[in-house]
Amino acid sequence: MTYLWLALAFIAAAVVAGVIFARQGVRSGEARSGEARSGEAGKHWKAVGLAFAALAVLTAVFDSVMIGMELFHYDASHILGLKIGLAPIEDFAYPLAGVVALPGLWMWLTRKRNGSSSSSSSPRDESNLKGLVPQALLASRPVSWINTAYPFAAAMLLTTREIDWVLIVGTFYFLIPYNLAMYGINDVFDYESDLKNPRKGGIEGALLHPHLHRPMLWLAAITNIPFLLVLAFAGGPAAWISLAVSAFAVVAYSVVGLRFKERPVLDSLTSSTHFVSPAVVGLALAGADVTPGLLILLAAFFLWGMAAHAFGAVQDIEPDRQAGIGSIATVIGARRTVRLAVGLWLVAGLAMLATPWPGPLAAIIAVPYIVNCAPYWNVTDTTAARTNVAWRRFIWLNYGSGFLVTLIFILQWSLTS
Repeated sequence: MTYLWLALAFIAAAVVAGVIFARQGVRSGEARSGEARSGEAGKHWKAVGLAFAALAVLTAVFDSVMIGMELFHYDASHILGLKIGLAPIEDFAYPLAGVVALPGLWMWLTRKRNGSSSSSSSPRDESNLKGLVPQALLASRPVSWINTAYPFAAAMLLTTREIDWVLIVGTFYFLIPYNLAMYGINDVFDYESDLKNPRKGGIEGALLHPHLHRPMLWLAAITNIPFLLVLAFAGGPAAWISLAVSAFAVVAYSVVGLRFKERPVLDSLTSSTHFVSPAVVGLALAGADVTPGLLILLAAFFLWGMAAHAFGAVQDIEPDRQAGIGSIATVIGARRTVRLAVGLWLVAGLAMLATPWPGPLAAIIAVPYIVNCAPYWNVTDTTAARTNVAWRRFIWLNYGSGFLVTLIFILQWSLTS
């Protein structure tokens, strides 16, 4: 079978899934005029086109770089021979499938919120998505899945230089189940405060209806514990300890009785652990040698995570205070928290200069985060909510940073091959 037929099958499956999800996302109570539907359709396809154009450029760049470095190759007898750069035309089926299927999936996940009538008077009604599965997926923050799966996969792959079942299982775990637990548990225990938070109910967090709170906790346990046991079985004491710390941080951040998210400074430390621990688990499972350069890299990553949490907490100062939730931002104030975040990102960037080549190239990655945060240097507690604009940019900055980090990893791979 040629790659072309595989690509066409993949696209066909994505089209069918996208149509089904989109149809499920449109309810009888969401009827709109033909003109309105036509306008929405035009915007939809324009967005799909722009998304595909961006992904196609990234695909062409990444594939050309990796093929040029001979990290992999295609059998000429299985491809058409048409290329963009060094990337076979078949490679572009995957971003195309993504932009076709994912919008429909998002319509399905958010159908009740987006389609609720204007007469609805309760935030609970507007965000009461029907069914546990769509709410759980929305709660897991799909846009942020890569932020935990990538560190694990990169750490393990760069150490072992091979793809095995542990890498596959671990990457899947830190991609979906881990995020389901981390964010789902948080959304359950933060429900009352989230009701007062206007940015909840979409890309920045779900509003889980109370009747789904207990099922959500059970789902988090059922989907996480088996993976943790399998990964622990695959590793030694170092892996056991890192997995235990990672799981404890996920639970301790939100559950009543611990609630590290309400303990200033400890909240940022714990949040950063959520993103650094997958990399540590990957290194432990791979049996990586602990070197000064590796410790500096992990420290820089940890400082980056603390900065991200602290800056993200600024926008929630008002709803957090109304709910009686203490955070690093509610305690030291918006202005000091923003300045702390800038300082942490700066130190993280400088720390990368002390890592072995090509690590110092990653120092530049701190710049866009500082530029994004710095305009709020003098923000006040009363204007803290305005930082949400920068926070939304931060979410997408992570993808650009991931692109640069991947190029550095590829360079590292080629230098040590």
